[in-house]
Amino acid sequence: MNDPLVYSLIPVALLAIYFAIFQTEKLFLSLAFLTPLSINIEEYTSSFGLFVPTEPLLFGLMLLLGAFQIKKAFVPLEIWRSPLLWAITIYILWLLLSALTSSHPIVSFKFILARLWFIVPMLYFGTYFFQKKSNRIWFLWLFIVATVIVIIYTLIHHSFYGFGEKEGHWVMSPFFKDHTIYGAIVALILPLAVGLYLYKKHNPLIQLTLISLILIILVGLVLSYTRAAWLSVLGSIGIAFVLYYKVSWKPIAALAGIALVIVLIRWDQIQIELERNKYEHTTESFDERLQSAANISTDASNLERINRWSCAIAMFKKRPLMGYGPGTYAFEYAPFQRPENLTIISTNFGDMGNAHSEYLGALAETGLIGMLSFIAVVAAIFYTGFTLYHRLPKENKDDRIIVLSTIMALSTYFIHAFLNNYLDTDKAAVPIWGICALWLVYEKELGISGQSIKKD
Repeated sequence: MNDPLVYSLIPVALLAIYFAIFQTEKLFLSLAFLTPLSINIEEYTSSFGLFVPTEPLLFGLMLLLGAFQIKKAFVPLEIWRSPLLWAITIYILWLLLSALTSSHPIVSFKFILARLWFIVPMLYFGTYFFQKKSNRIWFLWLFIVATVIVIIYTLIHHSFYGFGEKEGHWVMSPFFKDHTIYGAIVALILPLAVGLYLYKKHNPLIQLTLISLILIILVGLVLSYTRAAWLSVLGSIGIAFVLYYKVSWKPIAALAGIALVIVLIRWDQIQIELERNKYEHTTESFDERLQSAANISTDASNLERINRWSCAIAMFKKRPLMGYGPGTYAFEYAPFQRPENLTIISTNFGDMGNAHSEYLGALAETGLIGMLSFIAVVAAIFYTGFTLYHRLPKENKDDRIIVLSTIMALSTYFIHAFLNNYLDTDKAAVPIWGICALWLVYEKELGISGQSIKKD
């Protein structure tokens, strides 16, 4: 720990301690602004990887929460009536169980600790501070504005390279590792910004500001060159359409089931296509890119994704019950790569990251029960959101807009999660668990009043 960068963070840590003790509410809200602007110090030091200032703040808030809870019942007990909290608790317990049989126990317990400092402070402090309605809107505003600052930085940086595609993969550094997570978060804030625009009647200046933010977000989304993000936005619009017009979920579930069966039936054909297509394919037009996102046979990034998925499935077959342990995929997938699945961006050492899917990553690392517990969390999240939207009285138009826009925001991520996984980063975890906390507060208020949501 002789790295000068680490010692330079000590004054920041002392300031954070002061705010944590005496200005906890402001510190919690500041996380929304700091998260898009956080930087992984692994880029600058060989010591360890850590997003600053957010992860130390979240860890400190987690410890502080324990102290608050011992001193006084800080967390309202009513939130434990929510199936969402029970689903998350079961998921965490299974992570702990699977860590006991992990191939890398230290890695797994570090992974769980990091997962806890994302979930616990955001959920529990959120359910406390979001009881003040103005904090709910401030949280969304701060996260959107900070992300737009990163988008503007990225666009300026990108312009130096003529908005080229290859440069578009890294110009968002140091705030985002690459264009995929950047695109995922830009997609997530789009419905939030639209929701704020529709929320209440703003004065002309705020309306103009929100229109400008939405336009910047759209430009950032297109120039992110992230096809999965584009598709996730389309998917979220479809979900909003179904909710708003109360379309029956039965035919949609039937179509999803048919699509899954088709994929399973054609899996061998997919493997054959992998053998025949091992080259980088670059598309230029927007519509060609959307087609490429669904075309597993002509794009190297898609082919590599299939390679990672195949490894995850093979790992599951080797350890179907407990998996290899939370956070271990990157250390274990290399031996499971099949020669016919390798692409021009594969590595023989298998040292290039994760499973490219939240769901298959959970399957490989925590086994079938672990994946099912994660799916249960996702199902509980959307059950909570959908139930809230339908239970909110129609006269509560503003609250319905906020709930619908946050449902769309989380939809973009969990659709994207079929193709990538970022819940182990602050960029995705803070907004997702923060929105879940917001919904828990709405649930609590509906349970108390039965009919309406209280105002400030």
